[in-house]
Amino acid sequence: MSLEHMSSRLDVVVGQYSSAGIKAVNEDAIGIRIPDGSALIAKGIVAVIADGVSASEGGKVASATAVSGFLSDYYSTHDTWSVETSGSKVLNALNRWLYGQGQHYTTAEKGYVTTFSAVILKSSSAYVFHVGDSRIYRIRAGDIEQITRDHATAVGNGQRYLARAVGIDLNLDVDFHRLDLLAGDLFVLTTDGVHEWLKTRELQDLLHTVVSENTVDARAMDSACEQIVARAMGNGSTDNLSIQLLRINNPGQPEHDDVLASVSTLPFPPALQPGQIIDGWKVLSEIQATSRSEVYLVENQADGTKAVLKAPSANFMDDPEYIERFIMEEWVGSRIASANVVKVIKPPQGRKFLYYLTEYVSGPTLGQLLRERTRLSVVDAQNIIIQAISGLRAFHRRDVLHQDIKPDNMIYSDKGVRIIDFGSCHVAGVGEIKTRISRQKTLGTRDYCAPEYLLNTTISAKSDQFSLGVLLYELLTGKHPFGATYHKCVEEKDFARLHYTPSYKLNPLVPVWLDGAIRRALSIDPEKRYPALSEFAQDIQRPNPAYESDRQVMADRFNSVRFWKVVAGVLLLANLLTWLIVL
Repeated sequence: MSLEHMSSRLDVVVGQYSSAGIKAVNEDAIGIRIPDGSALIAKGIVAVIADGVSASEGGKVASATAVSGFLSDYYSTHDTWSVETSGSKVLNALNRWLYGQGQHYTTAEKGYVTTFSAVILKSSSAYVFHVGDSRIYRIRAGDIEQITRDHATAVGNGQRYLARAVGIDLNLDVDFHRLDLLAGDLFVLTTDGVHEWLKTRELQDLLHTVVSENTVDARAMDSACEQIVARAMGNGSTDNLSIQLLRINNPGQPEHDDVLASVSTLPFPPALQPGQIIDGWKVLSEIQATSRSEVYLVENQADGTKAVLKAPSANFMDDPEYIERFIMEEWVGSRIASANVVKVIKPPQGRKFLYYLTEYVSGPTLGQLLRERTRLSVVDAQNIIIQAISGLRAFHRRDVLHQDIKPDNMIYSDKGVRIIDFGSCHVAGVGEIKTRISRQKTLGTRDYCAPEYLLNTTISAKSDQFSLGVLLYELLTGKHPFGATYHKCVEEKDFARLHYTPSYKLNPLVPVWLDGAIRRALSIDPEKRYPALSEFAQDIQRPNPAYESDRQVMADRFNSVRFWKVVAGVLLLANLLTWLIVL
């Protein structure tokens, strides 16, 4: 079997071969999938090799299931997920299924156990997943390197047993890493029936002989695989033998129009006025107009449905980075499903211009609410943040960071809180796709951005958590937790000098334990924040004893109460003096 893919984006030629060798049954399994169109860009090319453990009765089924299941399920994962997230989730699910099947046997050696090694080629990078003692090599500029390490332990007399494999345990420990691709790289995947009977130098020399720079025909690559298997058999191999070859002729780099959806060819709409009609939608009013976009309230002429239309600003008509991000807004929004996130609407009659639609939610933004009330009650603030967490978790389940959580990006209605605006979202799966477009990392609002954005360190779901902490603090106090100084921070030492003002000092109605939860979410060091938003939500709703017993916090609370007692005493004394003077 062979597959060949030649494209302007990624030029790869592959070959593979598997043989039972001297055995009656071949318990190895191999597979390569090269998709077309958007799947090639979003998910890449996958090569998988597995060696079913002979000591287990279900070895052949295990290897075949691992290979076919991974090739099928990986491409069914969300486009927003990174390669690591997609591959890990699929592989862990396969492991649990095989492990569960193996529990039907009374003895462990009759379970469904297999090695597993995979290479995924996506946008100038190779992603490696590995468990067991199959191997992945890379030959670059004539030098061979074993990318994986064998998960096997020697037990004497030349015998080894697998320390890690798919299906052997409920919890799977997978080796994962990423490599850059260069033209001329050759990836070699083998089972132990091959590499145990060919020394590394012998394999390198053989590959140099059978795979030349002129080997561009897939059948020739298959032939090269067969010759290597034949050499291993000639050396006395007593096991099944399998090998896959993937040579990178050109790692490629997608042009920006490969990454953008087909709607990028649509023209920008003209400036719209109330009463105008665009693709069957009547403009009722302008909601907002900025230098970057225009937002309108529109009504469907067919059924009277109201919606919000967001159109790009003509100022960026020739800016590919802006166009990519604008199109990504709709793409991201359409993949997030939550009662606390505004829904993207697919135009029922198509469209002739570049814009997108979301459901219309009647109500003010939290920013408008704060400008009217200065601060909200503790109960209202708690309920709002709990709903915001629910919405944010829907983003994070898709490997998406919102990156711009702030009062003006949340609608407060009688149906609850809705997160709006997808313009600053970071999508892990798309972030792996390299383009010639320069993508900004910091797109959110400075006062709500976590320090890691400004320090150019690793961002994560904890970055959104920080923004939520700022928002909750503002809802309770009307102020920023670090004051005006935060806006001036640019270096690590600036953030280290920041002073947090306890929320209960500005609003005595804030419980000590609630301030403790806020303080943790606002930790400058991301590692000191909550590991998960669910834990933050729990501490927002119920007192955490760890914060109730904080001596410094209690001292601050005591000083605050004592201050107001002193103020009350002074006022009482002043009233008595006034009464005496009158007498």
